[in-house]
Amino acid sequence: MSWLNEFPSLGSEQLSAMRRTIDGVFRGFTREYGEAIERMFDPLRDFLLFSERLLTQSPWPLVVAAIALIAWLGSRSIKIVVGTILTLMAIGYFGMWDDTMKTVSMIFVCTVVALAIGLPIGIAMSRWDRLQKIVLPSLDVMQTMPSFVYLIPVVMLLGIGRVPGLLAVVIYAIPPVIRFTNLGIRLVDTDLLEAADAFGASTWQKMSKVQLPLALPTIMAGVNQTIMLSLAMVVVASMIGVQGLGQPVLKAISNQYFTMGVFNGLAIVGIAIIFDRVSQAYGKRLQKHLEVVHG
Repeated sequence: MSWLNEFPSLGSEQLSAMRRTIDGVFRGFTREYGEAIERMFDPLRDFLLFSERLLTQSPWPLVVAAIALIAWLGSRSIKIVVGTILTLMAIGYFGMWDDTMKTVSMIFVCTVVALAIGLPIGIAMSRWDRLQKIVLPSLDVMQTMPSFVYLIPVVMLLGIGRVPGLLAVVIYAIPPVIRFTNLGIRLVDTDLLEAADAFGASTWQKMSKVQLPLALPTIMAGVNQTIMLSLAMVVVASMIGVQGLGQPVLKAISNQYFTMGVFNGLAIVGIAIIFDRVSQAYGKRLQKHLEVVHG
């Protein structure tokens, strides 16, 4: 039975050898192709820089008015609009305007990228059960993985900066929009699809005219969760150079600046509440509209 005593050490040696092999392969890959891969994301970096400059360099009353207008169009609620304006005014008054706008621009770009990738995947999953069986376990792993782990491969591949942080945020935040898109389309009443078939609708017409409109409230719930996860991950991504409200929080933790940490944390909470209330209100409006139409 002496081999039982040696078993843990044998397993540890094999694990160490496997780790060294994988790390060596990954390092070699990053040295060989890292720069080429980084150049592939130049348009994404330019888009992020454009949105950041737009928000930070535009006159603050114009930015407040634009965000308030978006809040009104999404929610049609005076309370939410007034709360949005008061929150933004308080953020500006306490000197956190630029960091907040950088965080908002990062969330905006991450959400756009997540939707551009996640919606087609969710639609494809709703049409092919085999693809759903493949993707769902991957989403389970992505949603249970600690957020800090996402920083490791992107930093090793692309270094430190905005783009690696953006990619980490997108990977962390994309599962909800994929799941809810797939779920929303699958929950569409089969009677409506049969009626569309009876009228001679093509596959594309059924998807664009019936399934996607009816699935919009569910999809919006996924968008809401993606935005919230993006905001949470932006703070974590400040560790690798993502600018915004996360960096003052990280600085406050490192230097024990209690007031700085609390104020910037409250600014993050305020932005999260604005995004959450507007997206939820828009989803509820869509739901009511569909209930009236399909009565």
